[in-house]
Parts: sequence; C-alpha cells; structure tokens
Amino acid sequence: MDFQLKPHSVIPPTDKPVLVCILDGWGENLGDQYNAVHVAPTPCTDALKEDKSRWRTVKAHGTAVGLPSDADMGNSEVGHNALGSGQVIDQGARLVDIALETGQMFEGDGWTYISESFAENTVHFIGLLSDGGVHSRLDQVQAILKGAAERGAKRIRVHILTDGRDVPDGSSKRFVAELEAGLAALSGVDAKIASGGGRMKVTMDRYEADWAMVQRGWEAHVLGEAPHRFQDAATAVRTLRGDEAKPISDQWLPPFVIVDSDDKPVGTVEDGDAVVLFNFRADRMVEISKAFEYEEFSAFDRKRFPKTRFVGMMQYDGDLKLPARFLVPPPAIHGTSGEYLAKNGITTFACSETQKFGHVTFFWNGNRSGFFDEKLETYVEIPSDNIPFNEKPEMKAREITEAGKEALLSGKYRMVRINYANPDMVGHTGDLDAAVFACKLVDECVADLLDTLNSVGGRFLLTADHGNADDMVQRHKKTNEALLDDAGRPLALTSHTLAPVPVAIGGAGLPDGVRLRQDLPNAGLANITGACINLLGYEVPSHMEPSLIE
Repeated sequence: MDFQLKPHSVIPPTDKPVLVCILDGWGENLGDQYNAVHVAPTPCTDALKEDKSRWRTVKAHGTAVGLPSDADMGNSEVGHNALGSGQVIDQGARLVDIALETGQMFEGDGWTYISESFAENTVHFIGLLSDGGVHSRLDQVQAILKGAAERGAKRIRVHILTDGRDVPDGSSKRFVAELEAGLAALSGVDAKIASGGGRMKVTMDRYEADWAMVQRGWEAHVLGEAPHRFQDAATAVRTLRGDEAKPISDQWLPPFVIVDSDDKPVGTVEDGDAVVLFNFRADRMVEISKAFEYEEFSAFDRKRFPKTRFVGMMQYDGDLKLPARFLVPPPAIHGTSGEYLAKNGITTFACSETQKFGHVTFFWNGNRSGFFDEKLETYVEIPSDNIPFNEKPEMKAREITEAGKEALLSGKYRMVRINYANPDMVGHTGDLDAAVFACKLVDECVADLLDTLNSVGGRFLLTADHGNADDMVQRHKKTNEALLDDAGRPLALTSHTLAPVPVAIGGAGLPDGVRLRQDLPNAGLANITGACINLLGYEVPSHMEPSLIE
C-alpha cells in the first residue's frame, strides 16, 4: 500500500491545526420534548446548522457501518472504526452471523480447543443477554448452545448479564424466558443458567474504570459467590428488579447465583472446564478476559484460578493477543487515517475521558493498541468518575475542553481529535433532564474549542458516531407516540438510536468556497474520513470512501 498523501487540488495543506470533534451519541432526530439534543439550548451547534453548504447528516447505523441490516443500531466501536478508517468493514455481529451460517465457527481452532471439555467437563457461556446487537445477540447465543449440544457437550452453564441499555428496560424477563426455553430444548444435555447480574454492575467494565465490577462477576460466575441466591433465573430477575412502579434497572441488577435444593451453586467454574465469552464487541470483555487468561494478575484477588479452556467470541485486543484463542477472527482494518498521518509525518493529538478513550485511539486506529509513531502521536486519557453518569452529567467535558485548547494553542499538532462522551453515557441512563444538561454543556464546550481554533487560524470538522440523547423515550412502533407505564410516566429509552448524525466543517483557516457534498444521499461515517484528510490539505487515498467535501 502506497502511504504517500498527495496535495489537494483546491484546499492547500496547512500548518495550522485541524480539529476533529466527535459528539458521542448526538443524533439528528424528531424534535420533540423527549429529544435532549433538541430540548437543550445549543446555540453553537445550531449556528453551524444554519450554513447548509457546510452542514449535513450522514448515516451511522446498519449497513453504513458494516452491521448486518439497517435495523441494527450503530455503536461507538463500529462508528469510530468507520470514522478512523474511511472504510465500511463487516463488523462483529455480521462476522458471527457468517461464521454460524457457514459452519466455520464449529471448524476453527477455538471451537476445537473448547470441545476437549465437552465429554467430561462443563462448558460455561458468559455474556450479555440481549437482542440489541451491540455487544451480543440472543439468537446467536442460542445457535452456539445448540451447536455445542449437537457436537457432544454434556453439561452447559450460562452466566447472564442483563441489559436494559441497548434494549428496553425490563426486557430481561423475556430474554431469560427465551434462554431457558432454548436450554430445555437441548436434547440429552444438563443445561442451566448459573449466575448473573446487570451489565453496569457486574463483569462488563471497560478501560479499567472499575475493576470491582469484574470482581463481582468473577465471584458470581466462577466461585458461585454472590449476595443473592435463587433457584431459578426468572425469580432472580423478577425479585431483584423489585417494585415495578419504580424498579431497579436491568443494567444495575446486583450479582446473583442459582443454587440447587441443597443451596449449592449449580455452575461454578472448575479445572478442565471450557469458558466462552459470547459478546462480540471488544471493550467490555477485555478485563474479564485478563482475569481468565493471565497467570500473573493483580487487579483483584481471584481467590481461586481454575485452569480452563478459555476463548472469546472474538479476539478483543489484537496487540495483546487477548484472548489467545477465539471463535471468530476479528475484522482486519488496514490503511486507517491514523496510519496515513503517521507515515506522512503529521502530528496528532487525541483525547477523551476513560469511557471513550479507546474509541479515539484503539477503535479509530482499526482495533490497534498503541501508537503508529510515538514521536508523532500524543494520547491523553482523562479518568472518568466512577458514578452513574446522570449524577454528574458534566462528566469530564470541561477537562477535555481544556486539554483540547492547550493542544490547539501549542502549535505542536496538525490534527487534534476530541471525543465528548456525555450525550451517549448520560443518554444511556434514561434520565432526560440529565441528558439535556449534558447536551447543553457539550455545546458550550464546543463553542469554547472553536473560539480557540479560530484564534490560531485552524479548520474543523464536527460530527457524531451514532445517536442516543436525541431520543430518550420508548415509542409506539406505528404512531411514534411515547409509551407510558401504568402510572402514566414515559418509559425511558436507554439505547442508541437509528438517527443520522451531523457533519459540519468550518474554521478561520478554511478557504472560502469549500463546502460539503449534497449528492451522496447514502453517505455514512466512513465518508467523513476523507473530509478530515481533505481539511489537512490532501487527497483521499483510493481505498477509502469518497470524501464529503466537494
């Protein structure tokens, strides 16, 4: 691959910074009272929208970002893959679908490895019980369980993490019923749910923000230790959710274990067992993978470290080779914008808080950890607070802004990449008022950044990776009206949306007449990459999607 960037025919290269600003979870959607982006006072982004020659929307979900269908919500991982690579790559869910459809999953090295435990030991499956298609999908899990049973597994245990975030809250009860029916249908197999808990309470931490989550999962899944013990999962979920008038959200359920009539856990992990993580998305499986795979481990006291045949659905970190064995090879993304910038001597600064730091680095760079060229790249992670994000919806936006301003003023960087996590992370809590506050604050921070950028004569591109805060209520599928609970209160929507996302360009250093194309109606996030490269003053590499800039 030829990595030499060619000068743009109209936009001259600049030694001033180009700011790429991602408003994570900020979609363009129906403007009603449940759209936090619409309700919040956002004068900065509203002003950008007024210049129709330099503002438009693009698709951020479904086939536009490599997902199986246009019914699939986008997410931050595939979104940043597309934004960073300029390519539409078959992504996790689609790769798993292909592996199941072709039978390749059951022929690979990962499957061969776990099958050594089928006859004499237990096979454990751990992951998010959901049909949201962001981290996992229940139909895929059912197909894998059936495949294991048909290929000789005698004892299966499933350790579930309830969602309520990528799917409607309360849907855990339906998913548990469907899973239990699927397990009961496995002929000649001792198959049960063994433990569980909510995804924001148990196991699924990311970026090492809260190892206590992983420890709670380890103790429930592996050791059979948890503060709540039940004889079946349906009772566990129903009881732990509590008062249906004001239930505990699925995502925050405490850890629980399933026990037999003698109060013994039905599914502890023992030497010789196989363990499969069935999430295909990487970020929230890295830490539990380390706990299962690493002999040397100090993040928490495991108490007991069984020798298992451990695999992931995919390899969650290619640089760490973690896990070493997996069922489906990850997408290989080469020729990303980050690699091009490094090979052309272009200095880069990337910053976000912990919750999205991996998105502007690892995922942006094609699922690659570390630097392309450490001398040219600076990555700054601002630690996220370890609290529910609606309790402090400002999160670290102000600190990110200050870091971005410092980078813009330093004169060291030609590309400054910023991600504001607030609209997504606060949107996931379902708290409309907090999401409105988050969007208002982010708009203020963007205005501050753009003022600094303009003071040094820079250029900018502002966009988002998917929708979330743009719709905070569950809706009737036919009428689009808000769904209400028995008390007449709106049912919160905590998942991403299918909304398109904004793209705006500008800056004091951008020549007059440079505008966004309006002739690409199906443009997606991958088309943004070329625009970023154009703003630096270069032509788009031929393997990337066409630029949005005319």
